[in-house]
Amino acid sequence: MESAIKSLVTVYLKSSRGKDNLGEKDFQNLVKKQLGNILSDTDSSAAIKEMRKGLDENHDGNISFSEYMSLIGYVANSVSESKCASNAAAS
Repeated sequence: MESAIKSLVTVYLKSSRGKDNLGEKDFQNLVKKQLGNILSDTDSSAAIKEMRKGLDENHDGNISFSEYMSLIGYVANSVSESKCASNAAAS
C-alpha cells in the first residue's frame, strides 16, 4: 500500500509540475494518461472539463491535491463496487 500512496503523490506532483494545483491542461493530461483504462470519456475534453468542475470545490479553476484525492476515492470506490459485483455474479 505504501508504494500505491507514493505513486498517487508522485503522479500528482509530476502532473502539476511542482505547483500547488493542477491547471486545466495539467488535469486533462493526467486523466487521459493515468485514468484512460478505468474511466470512460477520457478522450472527451468536454467530459474532462465537467469532471474538473465537479471536483473543484473552491471554484478556483484548479484542482488541489485534496480535490485530486476526491477523484481517486471516487475511482477506487467504483473499481471496488465493480469487483464486488463481478464476484457476486460469479458465485
